[in-house]
Amino acid sequence: MRTGRICACFQNEEKTMSNYNLKESLRSYFGFDKFKGSQEEIIENLLEKRNTFVIMPTGGGKSLCYQLPSFLLPGTAVIVSPLIALMKNQVDAIRNLTNNEHVAHFLNSSLGKTEIQKVKTDIREGKTKMLYVAPESLTKKDNVEFLTSVNISFFAIDEAHCISEWGHDFRPEYRRLREIFERISKVPIIALTATATPKVQHDIQKNLNMLDAVVYKSSFNRDNLYYEIRPKRDVEKQIIRYIKSREGQSGIVYCLSRKKVEQIAELLQINGINALPYHAGLEGNVRAKHQDMFLMEEADVIVATIAFGMGIDKPDVRFVIHHDISKSLESYYQETGRAGRDGGVGECLAFYSYKDIEKLEKFLQGKPVTEQEIGRQLLNEIVSYSETSVCRRKFILHYFGESFDEKGCDEKCDNCKNPRERMEGKGYMELLLKSILTLDETQKSKHICAFLSGSITPDIKAYKHDQLEGFGLGKDRDEHFWNAVLRQATVAGLLTKDIETFGVLRLTEKGHAFIEKPTSFILLKEHDFSNTDDTDSIVSGSTKGAAFDETLYQLLLDLRKSISKERSIPPFVIFQEPSLKDMCFQYPVTMEELTNIQGVGNGKAQRYGAPFVAYIAEYVEKNDIERPQDIMVKTLVNKSQLKVQLIQNIDRKLPLDDIAQSQGKSFDDLLLEIETVVSSGTRVNINYYLNDVLDEDSQEEVFDYFNEAESDDIIDAYKEFDGLYTEEELRLMRIRFMSEVAN
Repeated sequence: MRTGRICACFQNEEKTMSNYNLKESLRSYFGFDKFKGSQEEIIENLLEKRNTFVIMPTGGGKSLCYQLPSFLLPGTAVIVSPLIALMKNQVDAIRNLTNNEHVAHFLNSSLGKTEIQKVKTDIREGKTKMLYVAPESLTKKDNVEFLTSVNISFFAIDEAHCISEWGHDFRPEYRRLREIFERISKVPIIALTATATPKVQHDIQKNLNMLDAVVYKSSFNRDNLYYEIRPKRDVEKQIIRYIKSREGQSGIVYCLSRKKVEQIAELLQINGINALPYHAGLEGNVRAKHQDMFLMEEADVIVATIAFGMGIDKPDVRFVIHHDISKSLESYYQETGRAGRDGGVGECLAFYSYKDIEKLEKFLQGKPVTEQEIGRQLLNEIVSYSETSVCRRKFILHYFGESFDEKGCDEKCDNCKNPRERMEGKGYMELLLKSILTLDETQKSKHICAFLSGSITPDIKAYKHDQLEGFGLGKDRDEHFWNAVLRQATVAGLLTKDIETFGVLRLTEKGHAFIEKPTSFILLKEHDFSNTDDTDSIVSGSTKGAAFDETLYQLLLDLRKSISKERSIPPFVIFQEPSLKDMCFQYPVTMEELTNIQGVGNGKAQRYGAPFVAYIAEYVEKNDIERPQDIMVKTLVNKSQLKVQLIQNIDRKLPLDDIAQSQGKSFDDLLLEIETVVSSGTRVNINYYLNDVLDEDSQEEVFDYFNEAESDDIIDAYKEFDGLYTEEELRLMRIRFMSEVAN
């Protein structure tokens, strides 16, 4: 019996290397006929009492590298693990393997005094081969004293990247491990991680005083994974459609915040998807329950923060979705590595907007300078990956110090499947850098791009930058193009973004050198990730998504124009352009479908929708259009509640700045919310607030402007009035106009 073999092994005296039959032990303890990759060499090295450093991708079999030696060596192996859920998962697996509950234990804050005492008794009596311990528990004086008194075979550090400040999941308590180990016992150390750049590797080894360690580094290439980045447009709808098209498959959806986890999980549930939330804010028993339900296939999808999945072995995860982009490329690699661990196909889909990066940058403010610098560089890497047009697999492997020929990708990333255009950008880069110097290195990206493209924004006007010699020299390209050049310059190290000054851009030494001696700089055509109304076609690993119908868009613009003339109202009052664009993706042919279009509520649909749905229905039939998969995305109730609450507060005539403050929002965000409510067809009356801001004559003047204007663009209005009214005042008047005329 397997159990008998293991019990006998516990009583063995120390052996020499020649006494071990590793293949027989592997078969006896784990039921495998052969080792994977470098597992055998790693185990031999540890059994010979040499320090060992293992860098092995997720699914490569890291755990076995310390579990098998722990059975073979006398004493107890101490395994440092960062998560309680991970410890429980691995202890349960070992106990099931041996049918012996004493063989493995964990020691962490979840245990009571009686349970802790039982663990220590089993170790003293030689029953326990593996002790999983949290770093916080390891540093406690009584635990150190206890471990000093027993026979320790070796120390193992799982998720060793937690030691490094450059790692994606740095934990300060990991930095104390070396001193604790030295106090307990001078035995070999094996450190293991699934992600480590050369810099992180060196940092780990130096901190653990194991620069002499034998390093085993496996290839980071997961050739069964498909990588894709999509612009953040209608994210929730896309996620629902994606998961519904893979009914019954296991998947993980990662979000950055607990709040977003709860929202997305609820959204998936009400749309018929068997999903559960997982984050640190849930009670421990709830987290454990949800994890077990996912592992036992009682739930198809887990919506989680990045804490979920570390060390969780569910081999048949078919997709990993990032609702929000990761904080670093290492985090992203580790999280996507949860897919396809059984060797089957795994799809890794991430939604990206540069606005998310800006949010992450704000989190760095106020932190120590060193931490800011590290955080900034890690963010630059994930930006570069997200926006690159080269093979994503090649980019990832290069980051981890591994070369790769993109021909080997075999179209298993979106960039290889749909290659993007390249162009020589030396002249554009030179112009960008010189423009930043012209502006005395005092401006952020938005201002710089406006300056280059010749856009007269309120800030450009206020600073009189439209009068500078270099203004508009890049007007042959739009602001999106210049944003792309700017970001590529930042990633290339020609520019640096000063977080302390909220993102002011300055030239680096490398940037100054480029101006002195310009060299070739290849620019890549990129998606517009700064615009949530991106109209690029979306291509997944298996099927094409909805493509933007330019022909229909022009026809709908003409239809809108004819209706506007007929009713004597500006075209934008009927439907705004983002709404028309969304119609050209979704082809709504009923009034109900029309209400699912961006910016179209029931009121607006009833008032203006009939001719549009009739026109689209005829167009679809005439051109034999195959419409996207029809999924009615149900929205969360709480969103409606927030909308009702906002309208009620306005009806009560509460000052808008007080409403913003009570909801923890900026005034700009509140205006955006009101604009969304109004554009979807709901009428609001903010005259009580406007009357305190603008006199009657001014209101009439601006109202008349919008009534005659071809566009509701605020910049156009600002130019028309030559800065007489602020952007805020114009937005307030636009809200009043749309409420009274459009609704």
